[in-house]
Formats: sequence, C-alpha cells, structure tokens
Amino acid sequence: MNSNLIIHCGERRLEGAQLRENADRAATGFASLGLQPGDAVAVMLRNDLPYLELMLALGRLGVHLVAVNWHFQAEEAGFILRDSGAKAFVVHADLWPNVADAVPPGLQVLVVPTPVEIEALYGARDTVPALPPGSLSWAPWRDGFEPATAPPVPSVGSMLYTSGTTGRPKAVMRLPGTPRQHEGSLRIRAMASQARAGMRTAVVGPLYHAGPNAAARVALELAEEIVVLPRFDAEQLLCTIERHRITHLSMVPVMLVRLLKLPEALRRAHDVSSLENVTHGGSPCAPEVRRAIIDWWGPIVNETYGSTEAGLVTFVTAAQWLERPGTAGRPFPGTSIRILDDEGRELPPNAVGEIYVNTGDNALPFTYRHNEAQRRAIERDGYITNGDVGHLDAEGYLYVTDRKRDMVISGGVNIYPAEIEHALVANPEVADCAVFGVPDSEYGEAVAAAVVRAPGSRITEAEVREWLRARVAGYKVPRLVEFHDALPREGMGKVFKNRLRAPHWERAGRSI
Repeated sequence: MNSNLIIHCGERRLEGAQLRENADRAATGFASLGLQPGDAVAVMLRNDLPYLELMLALGRLGVHLVAVNWHFQAEEAGFILRDSGAKAFVVHADLWPNVADAVPPGLQVLVVPTPVEIEALYGARDTVPALPPGSLSWAPWRDGFEPATAPPVPSVGSMLYTSGTTGRPKAVMRLPGTPRQHEGSLRIRAMASQARAGMRTAVVGPLYHAGPNAAARVALELAEEIVVLPRFDAEQLLCTIERHRITHLSMVPVMLVRLLKLPEALRRAHDVSSLENVTHGGSPCAPEVRRAIIDWWGPIVNETYGSTEAGLVTFVTAAQWLERPGTAGRPFPGTSIRILDDEGRELPPNAVGEIYVNTGDNALPFTYRHNEAQRRAIERDGYITNGDVGHLDAEGYLYVTDRKRDMVISGGVNIYPAEIEHALVANPEVADCAVFGVPDSEYGEAVAAAVVRAPGSRITEAEVREWLRARVAGYKVPRLVEFHDALPREGMGKVFKNRLRAPHWERAGRSI
C-alpha cells in the first residue's frame, strides 16, 4: 500500500495508514471468531470504507470475501449465505430488514451504520429493527482488538457468484495457488488498468461486481488517492475527475453512454485533462460510443475482455481498436486462446467457434463451490470456456461474435434468465414463459419476457413486473413483456429463444 494513500468517501477522509490499522484490527477480530484460511465472510454493503477494510482484513487471513449484491431480495441473499458457508455476515444497517428473515440461524451478524451520503441517495434510514441476539456493531467491534501482527496468508480474493442454465447461481471460488500465480494476477490487473504507483482513481461501480472489486484491489496497492463514489452519476464523475485530478478509471460501457448523453456545454465545462487511462469492460461497447469517448477523452480509452472464471483475457488499446473496430484485443502475455468446434478441434484463423482460454500463471486456479463436476465440464486440455463464441484473426486479435447462450448483459451486469423464469412461472396466472435479451441503446441489452397466460388469465404487463419485483432484484425485472399464445419449443421442451430474440435484433439492425 502507498504510504501516502488518501481515501475519500462522501465527506469523510481516511489516510491509508488508518485504513490498514482498521483492517488489521478487523483481521484479529475475525480470527477470534475462529475463521481459518479457506473460510468465508459474506459482505452486503454499498460502496463504503468498511468494504475496503474487509478486502484487506479477509485478504490477509486467506478468507473468501463473498460479495452479495445489495439489490438482492431475501431469498436471493439467503441462498448465497447458505451456499457459501459464510461464518459471518457484514451488512449495512438499512439493508438488514430486507434480508433478516433469510439469514441462517447462528450466523454472526456485524452491522455497519449507513453513511449519510447513502441515506441521502437511496432514502435509507439508519435504523435496524429486530437485530438478532449477539449481533455486533462494526466499528466498536473492530476497534476492540489489537492489530494483527502475524504474517499474512496469501489472499484468495472475493468469492463471486455467477450462473448458468440451472437458475441457481454458483460460486467461483479461488484456490490458494502459487506465489507466481498471485504475482501474475496482480500484474495482469495492473496492466489492464495501466496502473502505476501514485495514480489517482475513483471507484465508480459497485464493489460487489468483479470489475470494480478488482480495480479497487489494484488501487489499494498502488494509488495515492482513491475516491469512493456511492454510485455512478455522470456529472458527479466529471466533477470528481476535475477536483481530484483523477488519472485512472475502470468503467463499463453504460457509464460511457451516460457521460456522452450529458449536454455538450456541461461536458466541455469540466477539465478531464488529468486522465491518463480509462479501461472499460464487462459488456460489449457500441462502436459509435467507443469512437465518441475517444474523440472526447483522447486515445486513452482501452478495453478488456474476460470472465469471472478466467479473469482478464485480452486487452486492446484505443489505437488498436481504431485499426480493427470490433476487436476485443489480443491475449495478455502468458494467456492463450483456442477457438474450438463442437468436437473440440482447434479452428484456423477467422473461423467462428467456442472460445477457450488458458490463463497460465496470470490468475489463481478456481473451482465451483459444491460443483466440481461442472468445473471439469468447462475444461478441455487445460483450457476453459464460459460459452462465448468468436474467432481469432491472423494476427491473434479476438472478436467475440456471440455470448453465453441465454445470459443477458445489461449495463455490464450479468443477468440469468432461468432464475427469472423460475420466479415468473410460479405465478398461477402464467402458463409458460421465457426470458431473453433485446437490444437497448443505453445498456447494450435489456431483459425481455415472453409470457403465455394461463387459461382465463388476463394478467397484464404491469402485474408481471409487480410479481417479479417482489421476488428478484429490481434490475432483473423485464423492461419488455410480450404475450404469446404459445412458445416455440423443441420436442425435448427447450425453448427456441433465438426465434423470440431475432425480430428485436433485426429491427435494431444488429446480429444476436
């Protein structure tokens, strides 16, 4: 950690040395709860200083930080708390009532008071009714321990939940790995963000997501100034860049879209000349957006491609992208890519197939918690796939031409249709349903639902949304609901979702 590090969060200012001391005290506290390397602590916080403390504290113990999306409803959060085997749960005070009923009995709960800037933004109230016996208040509990002095255990980072066709998310759990893999993982993350010692950066996305989480970990190692924003706001970010002379940012494309939608006069009024590097990833970026942001900020806007499992895979600079529009770049040194057909045969340049990746020593090994069979199923000869489809050109540049078959990527967020379908089909007024992605000019994709009404039902689009809003996070609720007499299904019952998606993508002039 940079000895001169300063962290800003709302009106609060914390020196790096104090952050480190807080984290070391928390590490002692977690050790007193009996946590061992390989154990897990679930964290359901908005962007706040304790999140950074937890990253450092759990990292030095070799304990997994289980990142829980704070939008989750009780059932969604409860599944992760149970599945992860978390030994403790750290939660913002205002979020507690939403999930209290789903917290496993006996789980140690630590409550973080909701900061004033979050109260203002979200209308949150720092009141916690019916806390369980034995719950603890974060700062007094943390400060009741002496700072840890034992040598740190190699960090296993965050346990992030992803999903597939089952409708239930699965945990991508990093394994301890080798010193070389730890060094390689940090090196690749730093390369992706073009990070340097003494940089000044802002955390602009939620820390429960892989991208902001990884960027924050790099910043804690190298930055001299970190501004933690409670949520993304385009104008606020411009003010932050100008006020703090921000040099490095990690973003997702929807943020670039919102910046570009600001009035021209407002955009030009802010000085962004301090920016040295902006890296975006997490979802496809429309070419017109990429060109416009490069025109505004200069040839400093780079892009990465990767996955929760593989980590960062490719990198492309602005100059390379302008020469090869649409490319996701070339693999990082030490990473290799194969394009395979359905029989596992390697395809030549420009032939489209499934993308398989071997990151070598550039990432820690992983498994799916409770699902080693599925982990084995995605690997061929040491290369893993997340189901994405694309091709390599003759110079080794990757082009991603399709994505996971059902997953919707909206604003950089992975949304898994099966989970929404399971919630929707439970409605007695719904006979059948399918959820899929349609093009969206701001988010890249939006969630759509095709619904077959039950006999005699007159369920409306608004009622479909109301039903789902009570059962899944708000961002998973479909923005488009269509009603059909029947869904196109094959003999074995699989829905031909391409037939549902195709008209929307064709109207938008884009391929699926």
